[in-house]
Amino acid sequence: MEQHSNSLLKDLAARGLIQDITPKLDEHLNSGQRTAYIGFDPTATSLHIGSLLPLNLLVHLQKSGHRAIALVGGATAMIGDPSGKTDERKLLSDEDIKANQVAVAAQIKKYLAAHNCGDIEIVNNLDWIGQFSFIDFLRNVGKSLTVNYMMAKDSVKKRLETGISFTEFSYQLLQAYDFQYLFEHKNCSIQMGGSDQWGNIISGTELIRRQLGAEGYAFTTPLVTKADGSKFGKSEGGNVWLDAGLTSAYKFFQFWLNVADVEAAIYMRKFTFLPLEEIEILEAEHAEEPHLRLLQKRLANEVTTYLHGSEGLAAALLTTDLLFGKGQWADWQSLTEGQFADAIEGLPTYEIKSIDNMDVLSAMVGCEGENPFPSKGEARKMANQGGLMLNLQKVTGQESVSRFELLHGQYIIGQKGKKNFFVLRLGK
Repeated sequence: MEQHSNSLLKDLAARGLIQDITPKLDEHLNSGQRTAYIGFDPTATSLHIGSLLPLNLLVHLQKSGHRAIALVGGATAMIGDPSGKTDERKLLSDEDIKANQVAVAAQIKKYLAAHNCGDIEIVNNLDWIGQFSFIDFLRNVGKSLTVNYMMAKDSVKKRLETGISFTEFSYQLLQAYDFQYLFEHKNCSIQMGGSDQWGNIISGTELIRRQLGAEGYAFTTPLVTKADGSKFGKSEGGNVWLDAGLTSAYKFFQFWLNVADVEAAIYMRKFTFLPLEEIEILEAEHAEEPHLRLLQKRLANEVTTYLHGSEGLAAALLTTDLLFGKGQWADWQSLTEGQFADAIEGLPTYEIKSIDNMDVLSAMVGCEGENPFPSKGEARKMANQGGLMLNLQKVTGQESVSRFELLHGQYIIGQKGKKNFFVLRLGK
């Protein structure tokens, strides 16, 4: 590990958050307050879980006494970054980009405000790139970087076999100009990003050198992957989003809770702000009793609180308890409609036309389509063994289904044994 004299870089390096770095960044940070930025292209209505790393870098930077800028790429989102892509991105409409831009900027602002790290400026590169005519951009910016220089970057080289349009080829130049613009107008001398952005970032330092005769600095973080090498931030349901409307606090919490031991140790350093000494103590405690999953639980608690607050964490913990048989009926009743939908997502759900004049055993085989049990005999056997429950109450099978409360006017919670939940849904 490279040795750093700057306290911020020392901490980031110890957390595994530095991969590539330009020379003399230590001295630059040690010589006064500096301004650094990270870009976020609004290509979706929400940032995803991988965006937490650059967001946390902004927090680390600001709390260390420097100044941070978050750039929302209203202009670059119109082009599409070829980095890490094997095919051309589908271009978004102007309307979609504007809507995404507003949503992402609000998300960034909310997350950073929750960390009490002072005002972090949010800028949009459409404000300056949108002022250029095509001819002016080619004359004033394009002439400063050669095609040979741009083609040597990995983001371009990897696309030469499959093909890259001039549109995506120009992305590198647009990002480079972002750095130059912020250098000139915001006294921003440092750019941060993921390791896949190194080529684009270095093009920015080169543009600053050629256009302004000045020096820009940069560092990147390693791309995060799972222990099996698969893409970080993916779950069985797809991307894990930062918007609670797309990924609930419960699902977000479960993502972190279910990471492997080796991942938990790495993610604790990268995604939490806990002191490294405290993380090492947790690792030692976890090693003594790994079945307790102390690392995963603390990781899930910390990161969920960062994003969704203490209320979001409480809701996630409650839903977790309910689905693992630790909750009370009053807890199920307390769930909002949205929380209830999160709790039952993924549970086997069986639709029943009516609960009037129907006993439990008949209901177990009288659903539309599939049934909780293949026959009344199987259902009766489970009931006789005390393993069939509706709304957390053991049933004999002779009870009328109508005596059980309908949650949100439509649902009854069933169980086969202690942890095998299912749902009866009354059709409308």
